[in-house]
Amino acid sequence: MDAPLALLALLAAIGAFGALFLEWILGRAVRIGTLAPPRMHMEILINAPLPRVWEYASDVQRQPEWMHEMKRVEMITPGPIKVGSRGRATVRIFGISTTDDVVITRLEPPHAFGIRHEGKFTGEGLLEFSAASEQQTLIRWMEYLRPPLFPMLAGFLQRPILRRIFQSDLRHLKEILEER
Repeated sequence: MDAPLALLALLAAIGAFGALFLEWILGRAVRIGTLAPPRMHMEILINAPLPRVWEYASDVQRQPEWMHEMKRVEMITPGPIKVGSRGRATVRIFGISTTDDVVITRLEPPHAFGIRHEGKFTGEGLLEFSAASEQQTLIRWMEYLRPPLFPMLAGFLQRPILRRIFQSDLRHLKEILEER
C-alpha cells in the first residue's frame, strides 16, 4: 500500500473509532439521565377552531398535503383508524427516500395523535392539539427519530435540521387551514 492510501486508511480508522466513542459517550449520558434524548419539539398557533384543525391534521391520507417530506401514505390496516392501526409512508429528505412503517399508538380526538416509527428510522411522534380560544388551536409536536447507524450521534446531528423541516410543515399546515 502506498503512503497516501495508508494515511487515508489511518484517518478513516481514527474517524470510525471517534464516532463509536462519541456514540458510546452520548448513549451513556442519555441512559443515566445527564443528557436528554435528541427529541425535537415544535409548536404553532393556528387561527382556526380545534375541531377543524383536528379533522384536517389527523387525517392520515391528507398528511402529505402539509408534510413536505411525506410523498405517499397508505393505511395497511383496514377500517377506521384506531390505536394499533398500521400504515406505511414514503418519506424523502435531502433526496433520500425511505419507506417508514408506522403504528398508531395514541388517538384521542380532538387532542392527541401518536405514532411509533418502525422503519429504518425508529422512534415516535406525538401531535397534541389544544384550544387556545374558540378560534385558535395550539399544536405541539414532539418527534424522536433514531437513525439506523450511530443512533445517538446521528440523532443529535440531525435534530436541528429535522426540527426546521418539521416546523416548516407546521407553518404549511397553518397556511392551509387559515386560507379556508
